[in-house]
Amino acid sequence: MKMLAPFAVLATLASFSLVPVAVHAEDAGKIAEGKMVYGANGQRLAPVYRVNSDGSVQLILEGRLVTIPGNVLSDVNGKLTSTENKAELLR
Repeated sequence: MKMLAPFAVLATLASFSLVPVAVHAEDAGKIAEGKMVYGANGQRLAPVYRVNSDGSVQLILEGRLVTIPGNVLSDVNGKLTSTENKAELLR
């Protein structure tokens, strides 16, 4: 019985560590790599290049890697929309 105790502890810790990953996976489902990002004016900006762990996304605009904070993004009629337009993001 003493030999199974470390395995029980590891199994318990593993189950607790997976819960935040499962919750975060639900949020990440809305923003995925390759999903098109639209600007405030409805203009297509670029597809999502990378989704960061803090909720921000990275796009490649005019050869530059641009990071958009997650609090600037929203889902408008199923489209990932930024409150900033292309000119504002390139500044």
